[in-house]
Amino acid sequence: MVKYLLLFVLLFSFSFADEYGLDNDDLLSKKIESFVGETVYERKLNFINVIFEPKSAFYKNDRVDIIKVVKTLKENGLLELFFDKPKEIQLHFKTSGYPLFFVKLMSDTLRNIGYYRYVTTSSSLSSSAFEWNIAFTSEYATDPIILQNELKKAGCDIIDIQRDTSVSWTYTIDMSHAFLNLTHLQAGKEVELKHSLYAHWLDCSEIESLSIKSTRRNKWYPYIAFYDFSLHLLKVDKKDKKHSFLNLNIPSQAKYIKISDIYTLKNVKDALILTPKKKR
Repeated sequence: MVKYLLLFVLLFSFSFADEYGLDNDDLLSKKIESFVGETVYERKLNFINVIFEPKSAFYKNDRVDIIKVVKTLKENGLLELFFDKPKEIQLHFKTSGYPLFFVKLMSDTLRNIGYYRYVTTSSSLSSSAFEWNIAFTSEYATDPIILQNELKKAGCDIIDIQRDTSVSWTYTIDMSHAFLNLTHLQAGKEVELKHSLYAHWLDCSEIESLSIKSTRRNKWYPYIAFYDFSLHLLKVDKKDKKHSFLNLNIPSQAKYIKISDIYTLKNVKDALILTPKKKR
């Protein structure tokens, strides 16, 4: 997976440079111009040259250190992300990771930085990359630094950014060391799942069994799903009957567990109490 991603990034970098006939310094300049716009770039060129000196400091592993570039522009007031009125924003994500895993990881990341209402406009999978495209309405474009900081919590890095227009951005993401940033269930350590309208996801890789107690005000109709490390579905337990207690054996290959309700999580008004057992 790492090999494919590096090949993907290198091919993209070379094609971008070839298209414009650029050497390394020109490639950095072109990147900077794409973020600030041609008018601002020409007007602020002397200032830009000062804050990006030496240019060699803005390269990492023979490619533009895109996060350092964006951070420098932001700290110096040159990265304009806000609009006069709400606009439709388009975000395009590229990676070489597992599609289902990536969509779950990105969905969690977007929700953690405040994006709840977006739609998937398209997705595609090739032998070397997966692309996922979304759209939403906002008064500002996504801050790449905030996005990068949140992705780092899940072991991911943004390795390239294209600002196609003020409302269209493309992110290439390295998820070769990715993981879902979830609570780890540990034997003997009780976990309380508070009321939520979203399914509860947890890491169950360290236990062999689990008991779940539903408090009195709940009318819980259990939906339990187990997934492996790449989010391939292993097993589903569904109960079309209200439960106040449930014992579960964890499949040996299970990495993640999703706990929900077969109808609606509005049925779970209070907490679910989890008691993990038998350390693997």
